Amino acid sequence: MPTTAVRHLATAAITALTVAALPVSAAAAAPSAPSSAPAASSAPSVVAKAAGSDPFYAYDGSEPLSSFAPGTVLKTRTLQYHVLGIPTPVKAVQLLFRTTDAQGRPSVGVTSVVRSPGGDGSKAVSYQSAYDSLNPADGPSRAIAGNVSLGGVLPNAEALVLVPFLLQGYDVVVPDTEGQSADFAAGPEYGTTTLDSIRAVGRSPETGMNASTRFGLIGYSGGAIATQWAATLAPSYAPDVNRNLVGFTEGGLLVDPAHNLKYVDGSAIWAGVIPMALIGASRSFGIDLKPYMSSYGLEVYSKLENGSIVNALGQYPGLTWKKLAKPEYADPNSVPEFLQAVNKLNLGSAATPTVPGFIAQGNGGVLEGTFSNLPGIGTGDGVMVAGDVRTLARQYCDTGNKAIKYQQYGVLSHVGAIVPWAPQALGWLNDRFAGKSAPSDCGRIPAGNSLAPEKPAS
Repeated sequence: MPTTAVRHLATAAITALTVAALPVSAAAAAPSAPSSAPAASSAPSVVAKAAGSDPFYAYDGSEPLSSFAPGTVLKTRTLQYHVLGIPTPVKAVQLLFRTTDAQGRPSVGVTSVVRSPGGDGSKAVSYQSAYDSLNPADGPSRAIAGNVSLGGVLPNAEALVLVPFLLQGYDVVVPDTEGQSADFAAGPEYGTTTLDSIRAVGRSPETGMNASTRFGLIGYSGGAIATQWAATLAPSYAPDVNRNLVGFTEGGLLVDPAHNLKYVDGSAIWAGVIPMALIGASRSFGIDLKPYMSSYGLEVYSKLENGSIVNALGQYPGLTWKKLAKPEYADPNSVPEFLQAVNKLNLGSAATPTVPGFIAQGNGGVLEGTFSNLPGIGTGDGVMVAGDVRTLARQYCDTGNKAIKYQQYGVLSHVGAIVPWAPQALGWLNDRFAGKSAPSDCGRIPAGNSLAPEKPAS
């Protein structure tokens, strides 16, 4: 990103956050003392540090992590909200908490809370960032704490998105959805981390919220993955959170990863997400896909192992699965570990949310260099498949949730669709918090693709 663009971004975000923070109460502005928690608290102040040197992110308690319930607060700190490393007048509370990873193991997560100057702690939004990275240093909490990285530019830009919510009295919660090891595209882990973040926020006096605070879920692209999986898992994994959810809204949703990888195969801009997804699946589920990869595939794997979406977009034009795989594995469904992973990540096989939802999706992918229109997959926004999203929305309607609004932007791409969706999403959430009846597009959503699990290659 050009230096001038970075400077303008920082100036705009800082100005917006400053306006949102005024007038701020003394209680919200004053740094809080470290909370009593199962583990020792972190240092009282934080500056921009290297990702691996910040002790806040490590659980260092004497009790085994498994002894704590999901959502238990382990550490607390209050610091200034940073934009591109520049401190703003806004304060953020950060929590280290116990959660669950993609393999069902106890793990730790981090979330950041920004208090609304006009809020009373009764309502909040959980904003799931679209930071899409394989590097933990790019998480939104790192950016908020002052860490500066190329892959962290997007979380910095998203500071602007938080302002309308803060001005309307919502406290804003921003979880590091990918977990401590940056498990890119691991939907179930995104969901549990988001839900346990909400639990932790309600258990921390420093946040001003409690177990009765009502929440709305919102996210776009990578943030949509977390939003949808959180809404999907909430009834079973966190019924206590589900009771307080007013609804979820998302745009640019990944539904069936197997379809997406075929859709972007050979594309001009988005093809780089193929190796990112392979690395993310390998990391999150503890599998090894390297034995199936070609020498070129291993080279790309090595380059992107700690990369972000910034390192992938437009960097591998025309990249295909066949170029990454050995000849005998030219069909991705011939790789058993891959098949198991993508089927676990298929939202079509997951449960139906019980709260209202607003799902939006672009379908103008040609604007971003994706011209694919394969049978059974069709078109999309450049990276996400529109037919998959339509089917998922229809599936929710057919399995008991009639409070589903669906919007398809036929001529807009992945980047472009966020422009109309964002204000619509804010308005939709405002209505849910106001107790208005949720609109329904059930019966009017066009047909889409089959979301049946992938089968082994014959």
